[in-house]
Amino acid sequence: MQPFTIALPEERIDRVMDRVASYDWGNFPDAGGWSAGMAKDTLRRFADRWTGGYDWRAEERRLNEWPHFTADVDGSLIHFIHIRSGAPSGRPPILLLHGWPGSFVEFLETAPRLAFPERFGGDSAQGFDLVIPSLPGYGFSAAPQKPIGTRDVARIMHALMTGVLGYDRYIAQGGDWGSTVSGWMAHDYPQACAGLHLNMVIMGHAGLKYETDDEREYAKAQARYRDYDGGYSHLQRTKPQTLGFALHDSPVGTAAWILEKFAAWSDVPRPDGQPQLEAVYAIDHLLTNIMLYVATGAITTSAWLYLGNTLKGNFPLERPVTVPTGVAAFPDPVFLPPPRSLAQKSYNIVRWTDMPRGGHFAAMEQPELFAEDVRAFSLAIVG
Repeated sequence: MQPFTIALPEERIDRVMDRVASYDWGNFPDAGGWSAGMAKDTLRRFADRWTGGYDWRAEERRLNEWPHFTADVDGSLIHFIHIRSGAPSGRPPILLLHGWPGSFVEFLETAPRLAFPERFGGDSAQGFDLVIPSLPGYGFSAAPQKPIGTRDVARIMHALMTGVLGYDRYIAQGGDWGSTVSGWMAHDYPQACAGLHLNMVIMGHAGLKYETDDEREYAKAQARYRDYDGGYSHLQRTKPQTLGFALHDSPVGTAAWILEKFAAWSDVPRPDGQPQLEAVYAIDHLLTNIMLYVATGAITTSAWLYLGNTLKGNFPLERPVTVPTGVAAFPDPVFLPPPRSLAQKSYNIVRWTDMPRGGHFAAMEQPELFAEDVRAFSLAIVG
């Protein structure tokens, strides 16, 4: 384990900016708004900011204010932030796990609220140590030699927490792929995983039955998602390399691939069906997340997790999770929260909160609500 400082090579930044600046907008057709995917005018606005005011070095300095580390974890080089709080000795830390197309930056507005509640009018005794990694193949974590699944990632994250950092117990929190990884951690390592907190419940257990009207309606909604919104997933879990060649040297293309998901999955205003990203997110915050895919080559290797999960058969869980579980059911416009009756067949749910607002990227969209629920659940579990 060694300290890590983010310092992208100048030539890499220059190439990204040159590619954005030279994008041929004039010959690109406009389908009109968001009716066929990413809106041209919105993407152009982001690109103009990218080359006309966005400062990666300033963002880099801001990111480096956090304590970054890398470690060899079972043969995988993993990047993570490790925050020591004023938590009572022996309190388990919270592991915060991102998904795709997010990154560790999703949690940087939430982290101080969880680690240092006294800065926000709370009690320092209610703080938690935090571990915020980049998943393998994402950001500054090295790519695996070949695609791996979420159960493999769960093993790596468990080894990080117990073998590298020396914690006996931990609380695992996740959304998107993070929910699947943390779910496997609770499933495979219940002696170490003291609690599981999910802001997305997508993985059930083998033999799960949809028995009530609400549960059957949810199953139909999931089928509609796969038909209308699941094209990206099908491509990434079958032909990620083909997609990678298209996006690897196209920052604008990568931005479109990522921003369309933020627009579709976030709880943002949609006048006349047009999502207003800037009503919830700062453009620079979204551009920094995109840079972690563009400037590191992660846009290709991050998609390997989809293929690896398919090849390894990492859906569904083999059996229900017995670890105490909390669910923050944010009104994600695409990945709808399941009925509680369905979720509790696969998880030992001890806390369920129907959130008033916030979507798929809950920690970025609603950091205060997210932190409050994670802290309340964690304190109830471990004190």
